[in-house]
Amino acid sequence: MSFVSKLKTADFKELAPVIFYGTVGVLLIVLLPFSNFPPHIGLTGALSLVTAYGILKNRFWAFWLVLALLGVATTIALYTLSVLAFTNWIVTISMIAYAVLTWIFTLHLALKRKTV
Repeated sequence: MSFVSKLKTADFKELAPVIFYGTVGVLLIVLLPFSNFPPHIGLTGALSLVTAYGILKNRFWAFWLVLALLGVATTIALYTLSVLAFTNWIVTISMIAYAVLTWIFTLHLALKRKTV
């Protein structure tokens, strides 16, 4: 199935995780120069883009990348929140949203997953 036909037949519930992980991947890679090139931000961004591709193409390894990103995203968000200690409200709100959305989409994909 081609990419365009998959987009035409898919509903929002199927594409929401792809949009989330793709957007997060692009945002993390775009923000990489502004944060002095820390490797964990770049790796998390690249892993998010690969995860979005895997979810879109229904690859078997995509769920394992989602679980890995769950741990990484939770750690990054909690560490950033503890360092900033709510001094920068924009970053605080975005980190809380990032952590909550990561948990929601992980739960969504875990419940949707077919066990063989």
